[in-house]
Amino acid sequence: MAENDNAGEQKPKIIVDDDWKAQAKAEKERLAREVEQKQSAEKQAQAAPAGDTGDAGAPTREAAAQQQAAQQPRKLPPANFATHVNSLVTQAFMAMGGMEDPRTKQRYMDLDLAKHHIDTLTMLEEKTAGNLNDDEKQLLNQGLYECRMQFVHVAQTMSDMAAPGAEFQQ
Repeated sequence: MAENDNAGEQKPKIIVDDDWKAQAKAEKERLAREVEQKQSAEKQAQAAPAGDTGDAGAPTREAAAQQQAAQQPRKLPPANFATHVNSLVTQAFMAMGGMEDPRTKQRYMDLDLAKHHIDTLTMLEEKTAGNLNDDEKQLLNQGLYECRMQFVHVAQTMSDMAAPGAEFQQ
């Protein structure tokens, strides 16, 4: 019976595939390059001057950006009118405390900066008058309207909070 059990078992055939070996070798080399890039980025971060790290040795924004750039390619939005308008609107809302800073995860309020971004959008509206298609004009008008309304709301709220005897809840 033991002979029948062994007869049913066949030894696996080893098939050598040169393409697979070349692909595995290329993958191994790519991974080695990635490890080298990561190690060199870490060495650069460690070799940075003493003032370049924050609390508890946290890397600076520049070091973090370098490490991220080494890990993946940078993808930027297209350079067009809509992207520019949306960028200015976003910056205005950030300056009015409407969005948190993606780096610090905190909100801040700078109404002078917000007004500057709104003024920049207004200048863009004036300089591009008659040269925009309907979608671009609607985007700019809507962005300006929303920024101006938010600015008035925030400025009024700040004024109310600063008034003597004003009570407010957080």
